[in-house]
Amino acid sequence: MAAPFARSLAVAALSAVAALAPVRAARAQNPVCFSGESAPASHGPVDIITPHIRDSHTLDLPTTHSPFVCEYELPRWTPVQIGPVLLDLSPTKHVVWMLIASIVCIAALLWAARFHRRHAADARTPRGFAAGIEAMVLYLRQTVVIPNVGPHGDAYTPFILTIFFFILFANLVGLIPYGSTATGNISVTLTLALISFVVIEISGMLALGPSGYSKTILYWNHDLPIYMRIPMFILMTPLELVAKFTKPFALTIRLFANMTAGHVVLLALISLIFTFGSWIILPAPIIMGVAISLLELFVAFLQAFIFALLTAVFIGQIREAAH
Repeated sequence: MAAPFARSLAVAALSAVAALAPVRAARAQNPVCFSGESAPASHGPVDIITPHIRDSHTLDLPTTHSPFVCEYELPRWTPVQIGPVLLDLSPTKHVVWMLIASIVCIAALLWAARFHRRHAADARTPRGFAAGIEAMVLYLRQTVVIPNVGPHGDAYTPFILTIFFFILFANLVGLIPYGSTATGNISVTLTLALISFVVIEISGMLALGPSGYSKTILYWNHDLPIYMRIPMFILMTPLELVAKFTKPFALTIRLFANMTAGHVVLLALISLIFTFGSWIILPAPIIMGVAISLLELFVAFLQAFIFALLTAVFIGQIREAAH
């Protein structure tokens, strides 16, 4: 609760100072970090929403001068030519914050695992952060993986937990001031959805075998007479194929849209300070910003849970014909 409150309060306060400062400072672009240069003047309207949610080759870092943020240029690498495709593998803001989320996630889970190994022989009740991690792991295993994946579902527990915790930490680092939400990038959510899609389809192949898996694509109902079976095959087979790709599409758009929407709403509320340029309305954006930030904190956990839950459900659906 303290993190979203501090984030909203900091953004609102800094925005208010910038908005009530002279026009030259309010319309300045962000200066380059560690260069000693002041922010160049900009005579057009200031957009505080789009630069925050989109990817870029710069990182936002705090500074003591207005507009209280500077941009650190990330290194640019020579693009790699792979056949006719030119790939730019230079790090971006979302890539950096995704790596930060991954490192924090690995460190937190390894610390919790080490704590439990160290106190496995103790009769004391687990407490603190490690107990919270244990509670989430057991809850996901007992209520998400086992009931939905079906028989031998424990084999999928590590994958579901990995998906959940990575998305959770990637969502949470976006709530940090000057942070960025990698899951607000559709390329990241699409990659996660494609990984889940591959696991789902391979699970079906292993559980059903070649002939059984083919029935998930080719619709051939033996209960129908032949004069109905052929038209239904022609009609339903394309639909069955399309249905397979709607699952990763749904996973992609659901996570991307929810993580982007919260930031847009919060920044829109903060922009009211710039619109009115008055201290009188300052409490209203702060209160609404804190409320939206608390909602974002809830959504960060909820969307990680929904992504893990739907992945487990899709795995169970394609495996159930084998049992």
